[in-house]
Amino acid sequence: MNTQSDPLNLDWLPASGIQLRKAGVQFDALRVDDGEWGRRVADLLARMTGGDPGPVIEVASRGRCVYFLVAAGSADRHVPWPAGTTRLAAGPDRVSYIPVPALGGTTWPLFWRYAPTEPDRFVHARLLRGALHSTE
Repeated sequence: MNTQSDPLNLDWLPASGIQLRKAGVQFDALRVDDGEWGRRVADLLARMTGGDPGPVIEVASRGRCVYFLVAAGSADRHVPWPAGTTRLAAGPDRVSYIPVPALGGTTWPLFWRYAPTEPDRFVHARLLRGALHSTE
């Protein structure tokens, strides 16, 4: 990995393309299966946080789902999540993988709706839960 593909020096960002990351190591994720709803939530979080909601990945194909990267362990702490969401976290008898695109280059069908801005900065799970409930 080099600083051109990863200026933040985050070891979980792929140098190119897309890689799967195991949930519970660096982060968990909450997937919103309705892309329109997920984009509304992401943009609401951006307004609430001065434009830096934390890393949000959008999928350009199929249902256009949206992944919100949250701190490791926080996807399970803030349950119940609304219907239409999927927790991607680690736990007993459960392994989840999260697709992560590089910051640049060809990463279709994934792209960063809001790219990571600093190490250990993730979407705040409690704010995410509130935004999900307020936009249902």
